[in-house]
Amino acid sequence: MDQKEINQAEWRNPANWCWGVYNSPRDTRVWVSKSIPWTGWTLNFAHRAAWWWLAALLAPAVAVAVLSIIVAANQ
Repeated sequence: MDQKEINQAEWRNPANWCWGVYNSPRDTRVWVSKSIPWTGWTLNFAHRAAWWWLAALLAPAVAVAVLSIIVAANQ
């Protein structure tokens, strides 16, 4: 079984999904399609790079919130 087949088998395994969150250490992909593929993509939270992606995606929202608080406090 090659890695592509392992990734697909892991993706199909319901034990790797909890409330729409995918977590499979055997799957080498960082981004995977959701359990219902037409609904988009999700991160494989067992992959170390997924946490960097999450931080990068959340950083702009956190920065805007912090700047908004700072600006509001100085008015």
